[in-house]
Amino acid sequence: MDHIAIDLGSRESQVCVRDSTGKIVHEQKLSNLDLLAMFDCPKAIVSMESCAEAFAVADGARSRGHEIRVVPCSIVRSLGVGARGIKTDKRDARALSRASCQLEDLPSVHVPSSWSRQVKTLCGLRDALVSSRTKCTNAVRGWLRTQLYRPRLPRTTLPRTLREEFATRGQSLPSEVERQLVAIEALNDQIKAADLHIDAMARASDVCVLLMSAPGVGPQTALRFTAALDCYDRFADAHQVASYLGLTPGEHSSSSRKRITSITKAGSAPVRWLLVEAAWTALRCRRDDAMCRWALRIAQRRGPKIAVTALARKLAGILYAIWRDRRPYDPAIVAPTSQGR
Repeated sequence: MDHIAIDLGSRESQVCVRDSTGKIVHEQKLSNLDLLAMFDCPKAIVSMESCAEAFAVADGARSRGHEIRVVPCSIVRSLGVGARGIKTDKRDARALSRASCQLEDLPSVHVPSSWSRQVKTLCGLRDALVSSRTKCTNAVRGWLRTQLYRPRLPRTTLPRTLREEFATRGQSLPSEVERQLVAIEALNDQIKAADLHIDAMARASDVCVLLMSAPGVGPQTALRFTAALDCYDRFADAHQVASYLGLTPGEHSSSSRKRITSITKAGSAPVRWLLVEAAWTALRCRRDDAMCRWALRIAQRRGPKIAVTALARKLAGILYAIWRDRRPYDPAIVAPTSQGR
């Protein structure tokens, strides 16, 4: 079986093909749009470094029956990519193809499904809209401070409220400030449209509908959690899910010294943040629920922040179990574990 290694670039990519003996049989630089046509060949092992273009190329190769290896960026240098301070596309492709021939178990990241990538794109672009709105809002609030004026203005109604406030004072807003308000209004409309899109996608997914039966979990949390895991059977148990999302304590030990640190914060930061927010919501709205009573007992001993983090970790495990068992949230099942620490 041949080994095809691709050093992906933003426009062009370098290809290196070795046969089963490790001999280079073909090298070529192709535009990314022409890469897929190259996969119309006998089954081979296709290796590439993880990057923005990798998953689309991996999908094209997999659909044609090839074996895929998307190598994590963190280990490619140990495979010889960029060795001795000399880095060219041809050298990198050769190094990757050599590692593919020599290592049968070359590490590969999980290649997410097209649905998972679509959800991540949708949510990521929504985050960009929210970030832009925050910058515009902060710019307006900063200008207001220079006018010795600091009213309480809700983020979503800031343009209308500010215009009304200045109109009652017989003043008009400067044109540069008005441009910011127009941008905020447009961003509000686009964020609302993105939220409706996310809500529709979540309610169209049977898995997300089940996850939303858990306290504090809404469409965005359910959708992002499902997209982050992609498929539940990648994980042996709930502990692996919590570790994957960075909700488990870290450790920094050496010799006889043992030190347990705060949570690792590995994995998807937005999903972890949403799970923490879901935990806060559950504590506010469902305090009599079994898992919330468990968290409240922790809060009495360790404080509310640690309790919420613990509840977010438990919630990640509960969502995993709901997905695995295809059963909605049942407080009676959570109740036996709620007697623990």
